[in-house]
Amino acid sequence: MLQNVHLMINWMRGFERKIEIATGEDCHPDFRCFISSEPPPLPEQVIIPESILQNSIKIANEAPQNLKANLRRAFSKFDNEHFERAKTHKEKEFKAILFGLCMFHSLILGRKKFGAQGWSRNYNFNDGDLTICGDVLHNYLSKYEAIPYNDLKYIFGEIMYGGHITDDLDRRTNNTYLEKLIKPEILQQMVLTMYYPGFKSPDPMKFDRDKYENHIETALPTEVPQMFGLHPNAEIGYLTSQAETLFQMIQQMTGGSGGGDSSGGSKINEMIVMILEKMPEEFGMLDLLAKAVERPPFTVVCLQECDRMNVLLKTIKVSLTDLDAGLKGTLNITEAMENLMGALNLNRIPPSWAKVAY
Repeated sequence: MLQNVHLMINWMRGFERKIEIATGEDCHPDFRCFISSEPPPLPEQVIIPESILQNSIKIANEAPQNLKANLRRAFSKFDNEHFERAKTHKEKEFKAILFGLCMFHSLILGRKKFGAQGWSRNYNFNDGDLTICGDVLHNYLSKYEAIPYNDLKYIFGEIMYGGHITDDLDRRTNNTYLEKLIKPEILQQMVLTMYYPGFKSPDPMKFDRDKYENHIETALPTEVPQMFGLHPNAEIGYLTSQAETLFQMIQQMTGGSGGGDSSGGSKINEMIVMILEKMPEEFGMLDLLAKAVERPPFTVVCLQECDRMNVLLKTIKVSLTDLDAGLKGTLNITEAMENLMGALNLNRIPPSWAKVAY
């Protein structure tokens, strides 16, 4: 079992050959190799060699998006052993605060789907943060007579979860959730979802672990942005992004990038003719420079923009002309031409154009 291989990318380059030797003809039939890794921070980065990925059974473990699934998963991290331990000290307080902690964990994970409106940056909150906070809650309740709510909020918000957060406003958001959830009122069936009075904390005197799970399944209302303390319109951006992703995947799966057949080729030819006909003429920079005797800031900016526009127009014209010649057989089809065809087929801006655009 090779865990966290994203921390040893250089070593993974030689691992490809090692695993090939290990799984040779004399390999034991029961030999298995498990590899775990976090996803790469950037799309273009590669952690695990492609040949290993192709020959492996891949399993992705990702936090769910909706609030109920997040809350269900968070509560499942605390088995009956945690509840049995709590019977020796402040069982009622432990159950109530633990449920509030699970709610807090679910809310901050659920905010991720709202993009920049949820968090200014992308933070990797994980189940380890939650379980450690649960252990801290046990220790504090067993050592102190009075419940140290301020101490718990500081440890949860500034150390455990706050250790991931680098933006001051995000830290304020995180601490605001704790201020609303981790307080004495949680023992008295307090409203748990921000500004949305549809979900209350269960009565810890009447609820055991099974009843808590049933409460999550039956009492949690339909998810809306107000449950996170956000405006109802916050969901528009998330739904728009989700729809765009769905349609992009449908486009790619329908084979839009294959422009080699007759229908695809004719479509590309039509688009080339249409774009070339609509293209404006390049700016005559010599004439513009001659007219601009005085050059205040606005004039300088205008000349710079004209110069950049000429570069963009020239790139578009040359690439389309070359692609047209390639489709007619007078030039060899290059990788750049194939990328241009694929982008035009999917009605996307070609990367080569975007590179010189504004």
